Amino acid sequence: MSHREELTKGIFKENPTFIIMLGMCPTLGVSTQVSNALGMGASVLFVLFFSNIVISLLRKIIPDTVRIPAYIVVIASFVTIVEMITHAFVPSVYSALGVYLPLIVVNCIILGRAEAFANKNTVLDSALDAIGMGIGFTLSLSLIALIREVFGAGTITLFAIGNFDGVIEIPGLSQSPVRVLTLAAGALLVMGYLKAFFQWKSSRSAK
Repeated sequence: MSHREELTKGIFKENPTFIIMLGMCPTLGVSTQVSNALGMGASVLFVLFFSNIVISLLRKIIPDTVRIPAYIVVIASFVTIVEMITHAFVPSVYSALGVYLPLIVVNCIILGRAEAFANKNTVLDSALDAIGMGIGFTLSLSLIALIREVFGAGTITLFAIGNFDGVIEIPGLSQSPVRVLTLAAGALLVMGYLKAFFQWKSSRSAK
């Protein structure tokens, strides 16, 4: 597989959210606002990128009998770094993500790529795989959050910059939103429709 294919497969062909169906817990839990989705996506991308590189570098050194605990130690180290950076520079996102941030340690996407890919491939391929999977996860999470927030709250919440408080109100929708989309049932509903759409697209591409 070419480097370009390694980079793009996680965005479309093997999207971790809509195709492989990994990382559902944070996907459904933090997709209430776009800012939360971007924060979680960036955190997962950071951890996935560096953990894939380290695990690929150590793949011939780590014994098979302890490889999963070793992966968790590597991943947990980078998650701790992400927690400290987020807490220091974007405390609002840190508070919004709550327990889902430390739970990146056991995120199926990161552990899955470590076991299925980084453990068997070169550093460059592992880094490209991590970038593609991380971007694919971020885009998927952001799409779900955008739909839920726009129709469920009538707003788009981004990061506050200067005098901009980060909240964009959508005329009409902000006065009469579909509140169910902000609830857990709304997350499952949006996820189900998007999964059906991407499954339909995949089947058409295969034909």
